[in-house]
Amino acid sequence: MTTIGIIGAGNIGSQVARAGIAAGYDIVISNSRGPETLAALVQELGPKARAATAAGAADAGDFVVVTVPLKAVDQVPVEPLAGKIVIDTNNYYFERDGHIAILDEGRETTSGLLQKHLPTSRVAKGFNHIGAADITTDGKPSGSQDRRALATASDYADAAALVEKLYDEFGFDTVNIGPLADSWRVERDQPAYVVKQTKPELEANLAKAVRVTA
Repeated sequence: MTTIGIIGAGNIGSQVARAGIAAGYDIVISNSRGPETLAALVQELGPKARAATAAGAADAGDFVVVTVPLKAVDQVPVEPLAGKIVIDTNNYYFERDGHIAILDEGRETTSGLLQKHLPTSRVAKGFNHIGAADITTDGKPSGSQDRRALATASDYADAAALVEKLYDEFGFDTVNIGPLADSWRVERDQPAYVVKQTKPELEANLAKAVRVTA
């Protein structure tokens, strides 16, 4: 059975864990405070989940979801993620992360920063433009007329395909934006950000995106 490693046990991380368990995955989840602080969550998730350090979750995962504040990206372990697909849920909130010039000036994307930090991993954008609670409540069977769609982006076809597979298992359609350099189209304050939309609506909103530049 495939194991999802999750680095970050906040709103998104814990919801991805719940959806992953429901879809039949094993989960190894971590946070910045230590495995012992996740006892209640692991008990809720049941026998297919366990807590670990960030390095332990990175090592255990067949693929790994990184869902930590952007300002903590440089603390994500590099070596245990070598050769693995990493799904990045991050968004840039300067109120929390402090101003980052290359993002303020539109010269980089949040997922691009993680890819640079993890040069031997294959990073894909995922789960960044959906409210955490919706991950476990908005999914619908494939083919549903009003099925919600989510976007991904990656420089690696297999990484984008994995996110598409995971979205489908969780009940969502997928729009592939293309390379990480274009993932700004689904970042904060863009038309596609945190709105419920079908695949055609998401495609239209991505096309409406305008990049902020200095």
